[in-house]
Amino acid sequence: MSVVIIDYGSGNLRSCAKAFERAEADASIGVEVRVTDNPKALRDASHVVLPGVGAFGDCRRGLDAVGGMVEALQEAVAVRGRPFLGICVGMQLMAERGLEHGKHTGLGWVPGDVTALEPLDETLKIPHMGWNTLRFTAPDHPVLKGLDAGRDVYFVHSYAFLAADPMHVLASTDYGGAVTAMIGRDNMVGTQFHPEKSQAAGLALITNFLKWKP
Repeated sequence: MSVVIIDYGSGNLRSCAKAFERAEADASIGVEVRVTDNPKALRDASHVVLPGVGAFGDCRRGLDAVGGMVEALQEAVAVRGRPFLGICVGMQLMAERGLEHGKHTGLGWVPGDVTALEPLDETLKIPHMGWNTLRFTAPDHPVLKGLDAGRDVYFVHSYAFLAADPMHVLASTDYGGAVTAMIGRDNMVGTQFHPEKSQAAGLALITNFLKWKP
């Protein structure tokens, strides 16, 4: 088995790869961790990870710039059902649209838009940066197995996923109101927070993802 972390010029790939390697080594799952910009690598991948840092439109353009990558993603994830994890903007790209500096088309896997954070408490700063508590709305999801509600994880973002169907929200956090922290449907999950920066809670989630067979 191999987990492919997609390199499209928008992501903290080194820390992401190290976290996956640590989780794999600790749990002895037998998964090879690969970072690649080669769409053909997705054909043999058992798991697919799409990280993302920056603006929605920039990340979408970066993904489109890797010839054949969007098509390979659609084939591996939407058609063949490979387990998929989107991280931060990688999660946001799962939406239908991103409304950051204009309107940008997402992958359309989970109905909804990515919109600006607007905390009810005007003293809260944007971007939302730091540790915040998870509130599970789907605690029985396999990727959340063994994680206790109330765990703190690390966020850095100014925009958030507004899901059209609340059933697709697996977890939220409070930042001047409820903010989507994790989404999921079928073989796909996405985290607004950074599991690779979230210490024990993040490693537990990554381990669950590597073991996940939807």
